[in-house]
Amino acid sequence: MTSSMTANAQLLHSLFEAALDVAQPQRCVPKFMPAPTSGKTIVIGAGKASAAMAQALEQNFKGDLSGLVVTRYGYAVPCERIKIVEAAHPVPDENGLQAAKDTLALISNLSEDDQVIVLISGGGSALMPLPFDEISLAEKQAINGALLRSGANIIEMNIVRRHLSQIKGGRLGAACYPAKVTSLIISDVPGDDLPSIASGPTVGDPTTCEDALRVIDKYQIEISDAVRQKLEAGEYESIKPGDPKLERCDTKLIATPQMALEAAAKRAKELGINSLILGDSIEGEAKEVGKVMAGIARQVNTFQQPIKPPCLLLSGGETTVTIKGDGVGGRNVEFLLSLAIELQGKAGISAIACDTDGVDGGAEIAGAIITEHTVQDAFNKGMKAVDYLANNDAHTYFQKIGQSVITGPTLTNVNDFRAIFIDTP
Repeated sequence: MTSSMTANAQLLHSLFEAALDVAQPQRCVPKFMPAPTSGKTIVIGAGKASAAMAQALEQNFKGDLSGLVVTRYGYAVPCERIKIVEAAHPVPDENGLQAAKDTLALISNLSEDDQVIVLISGGGSALMPLPFDEISLAEKQAINGALLRSGANIIEMNIVRRHLSQIKGGRLGAACYPAKVTSLIISDVPGDDLPSIASGPTVGDPTTCEDALRVIDKYQIEISDAVRQKLEAGEYESIKPGDPKLERCDTKLIATPQMALEAAAKRAKELGINSLILGDSIEGEAKEVGKVMAGIARQVNTFQQPIKPPCLLLSGGETTVTIKGDGVGGRNVEFLLSLAIELQGKAGISAIACDTDGVDGGAEIAGAIITEHTVQDAFNKGMKAVDYLANNDAHTYFQKIGQSVITGPTLTNVNDFRAIFIDTP
């Protein structure tokens, strides 16, 4: 890399670090903790950030507490009073199932003097599975896997998950009644849609069994006849907004994708670079979003509209990948590879796209970086970008040319982070 290319890569890495830093549980949990009550304080939760959230709570909460949270394998951190369980994500396993059962046992028979602090972050849907009796764990795993491959967005996937679970869609919050419930939530979904964050275990769900069936049929997801009959009869209906059993539930968004984008913009401003935040909830097929972003980047590069270079285009949200090839997908790397192909080596444009949890698709890799030379350098090594994109194998592409971004567990999750840097022409 030339010195300018290296500087641009360092800038993009720095912005990603700023986005991660603002969403770290140690920074955001203490600000939103409830006060101790006269009764017991039970801590429960699920998600990729939940263990780090539990640790931050333990270190800052002034009263007695106990509890259990479940996180992804490799995302545990030490806690003294709160039990940390690791389970599988994105397809659930027996560890997650047992943790869900144990969680319900912890919150049974509480009084109105007790309180429950619920620590929720992205990944909670898979990490705390408790399907209805007619649904085996194997069927739950198959449905989850089919949804992940289908191209359904996170809102659609979690409509289905809420209606197949004894713990999601407000049911966990209702099970805590009459105790006071405070949910501290790190959002990873477009628009911070509360029923969709970990499938909304403590908030009312406005969607219905009919909506769940509509998603299942739209994406041709296979379900058993018994499950279909229950959905058609409305027997798996979730807890609705306004239900009396949720009246003592308080929900606090403690970190969001927008906060991450604003933190990156602030870091850029400190370096003398202006930013344009294009949105925190951009969705669509990853490679199509890449084409759109390439068009905006070219407009800035050529006409200095709607912002003058040097500048940054920042965005978040959750795109989708419909896997048809042999690769493992990865929405951030598919976005980047599509962006690079569309830019055709346009001088002065580089970009980063990463999942803030450190895992993009089926690879333990956060994402990647591209420069104006990415496609040509790979081509010189006999690698055609369009072939890798068509095979959903962008992770292999970026690994071979040394442009992957590997963070390991970040202990937070505020969805995808994308930054396109357009240098002065």
